[in-house]
Amino acid sequence: MKRGYRKANRHALILIVAVAGAYEIGSAILDQHAVVRAATVMAPRFEVDLMWPKPLPNHWILGQSIGVSADSQDHIWMIHRPGSLEAGEQHATTKPPTAQCCVPAPPVLEFDQAGNLVGHWGGPGPGYDWPISNHGITVDSKGNVWIGGNGRGEASGRGAQNGQDEEGGGVESFHDNMILKFTHEGKFLMQIGKPSSSKGSNDIANLRLPAKIFVDEKRHEIYVADGYGNHRVIVFDSETGQYKRHWGAYGHKPDDTNLGPYKPDAPPAQQFRNPVHCAMLAHDDLLYVCDRGNDRIQVFKPDGTFVKEAFIEKQTLGSGSVWDMAFSADPQQKYLYVSDGENDRIHILDRDTLEVLTTFGEGGRQPGEFYGVHSIATDSKGNIYETETYRGQRIQRFVFKGLAPVTKKDQGVLWPKANGK
Repeated sequence: MKRGYRKANRHALILIVAVAGAYEIGSAILDQHAVVRAATVMAPRFEVDLMWPKPLPNHWILGQSIGVSADSQDHIWMIHRPGSLEAGEQHATTKPPTAQCCVPAPPVLEFDQAGNLVGHWGGPGPGYDWPISNHGITVDSKGNVWIGGNGRGEASGRGAQNGQDEEGGGVESFHDNMILKFTHEGKFLMQIGKPSSSKGSNDIANLRLPAKIFVDEKRHEIYVADGYGNHRVIVFDSETGQYKRHWGAYGHKPDDTNLGPYKPDAPPAQQFRNPVHCAMLAHDDLLYVCDRGNDRIQVFKPDGTFVKEAFIEKQTLGSGSVWDMAFSADPQQKYLYVSDGENDRIHILDRDTLEVLTTFGEGGRQPGEFYGVHSIATDSKGNIYETETYRGQRIQRFVFKGLAPVTKKDQGVLWPKANGK
């Protein structure tokens, strides 16, 4: 009797071991399948270009760098804030000069693909109101250059003028209520809006601290992310400056009520927070809007009809996570690049699903790292260009190296690999 009992127990143990082994084998197979599936997710791959751009001439130095755009020649344009430089960075401008270094570079700079500085201009002039605090630059297919500004005026002396972002504030302190259009050479063409004249987010004649402009060549329209003072996207005719339409979050009529501090776990805000930082129209006529303070992207049709939204690093406080966007260079614009200046990363998204596929970068000042990564653009070759605000004060290029399987959600610093491997 005991012998039969022991034999039954032995059979049961063998069965348990067999089942456990089969489970482990099955789990390993499933894990392998998951790895294979994960490896089939493709995303663009980049590495930082250590040699771009070339050094500036004339002891010139950059301040807060707050806009970048690629033109039809694949020349790269940027705009920075000379007034943001500290006294010690401008010793060559004193009389007599304190030292050889340095002198603020002109606000608008143009580089060729080799990184040579091939053009420069900008600043106050007759017939237009130059912003107190430059913000954003866009070059259209005709070579015209559009800029905005987010200066709050001499009275406040703080805020966006010093690279900070504030919610609300008195309307009278918002000086930069305009956008400007220039030729390639810097000749003034058009101004929309007047300084210190905004009546709020439903004023159709003025902007209020506009962040960035997108030019729709097809319809001869411009989309303005408006912005640091207002809570809307507004559209004008790109040739005449005539008002077309505007809207707020979810396509609502915009409201200037102060929403208070962003709370990640609260229901989604029904209005944009400051700043509405970008508005980018894709080839398929979907408009992607940076609702920076709400850590989200909202997508619209050109008429303002809401389509969908997605949150990026939703727990991010401070200045928010969605600072600027650019599309990949393929005809379908399959990928969306999002600059995140609070977390100092660039996120690569599937544009259709708005899923973050992978992220690169790290906080710091070495090549490939970011300090206040602000604006982003791509050229026709698929290379990424980014500018950095606060004390970042530079522009970097990341060279497109083709598509590759996603093996890491966070790639870290994209340093060039030895021998290209």
